[in-house]
Amino acid sequence: MVRANGAVSLRELARVVQTSEVTVRRDVRALEAEGLLDRRHGGAVLPGGFTRESGFPQKSHLATAEKTAIADLAAGLVEEGEAIVVGAGTTTQELARRLARVPGLTVVTNSLLVAQALAHANRVEVVMTGGTLRGSNYALVGSGAEQSLQGLRVSRAFLSGSGLTAERGLSTSNMLSASVDRALVQAAAEVVVLADHTKLGTDTMFQTVPTDVITRLVTDEPPAHDDRAGTELQALADQGVQIAVAGASGAPGGDQVPARRGQERRDVPLPGPRRGQVPAGAGPTLRTAAVLGETPPGAERARVADLRRR
Repeated sequence: MVRANGAVSLRELARVVQTSEVTVRRDVRALEAEGLLDRRHGGAVLPGGFTRESGFPQKSHLATAEKTAIADLAAGLVEEGEAIVVGAGTTTQELARRLARVPGLTVVTNSLLVAQALAHANRVEVVMTGGTLRGSNYALVGSGAEQSLQGLRVSRAFLSGSGLTAERGLSTSNMLSASVDRALVQAAAEVVVLADHTKLGTDTMFQTVPTDVITRLVTDEPPAHDDRAGTELQALADQGVQIAVAGASGAPGGDQVPARRGQERRDVPLPGPRRGQVPAGAGPTLRTAAVLGETPPGAERARVADLRRR
């Protein structure tokens, strides 16, 4: 089934072979050990992540719940009357479905799926790029798409991709798609990456957005056993990327992403200002003894008194 379709979900495998998903997951793990496929969250794909790209039918069945949660949170970033660009992908398609309710919005996109999701939104203006249709992901690519973006300026770009690492940033498996995504980034003041946790730590062939250009990452809560995703999130935060995690209980600190419609979020606290910027209100009062690694006088007196008692 994987050879025929490029990817398959565990649920579909369990239905076809009439067994439990637990059994299927164990068998898929054994097949991965033999190099016959690569596991993904909720499914499996053919091996060879640097060069192979699954088509839309395969991608649409992987991590669907995670993509929905990410789209819900990302939609809260968009304000009325704003002009944005939205790239191609199944996660950005989910975002577009939620943007249909934002009045006065202008969306520039190279994705037929994004345009279709907004086609009946009376209060949203959709601007399509030119270009050549790439059937595997229903996106317009090539020089026509890139030239139509020249001279454009919008507030934000929402992009997805095949992989995301702190070292290289966002990447994809197709050269034409990567080139158009770079043109979309050039048109935006801020870059928001939408990537579920299965893409964290995955590196693919063509870089689209370097890490230092990414303003914000909207992702989902990685499983407790997924050390790779957790490590990559921390590395991205260390480089100044603002991180918002959908589907988790709120936590104090970090980047404040506006939440709408009662959605839950958890923001990963950032380690410090980005690229030498000083936080608003910061000054000499922030240089406390604890920050400098020194022991406060009161704590030192208490420690001495305790030693004397001993």
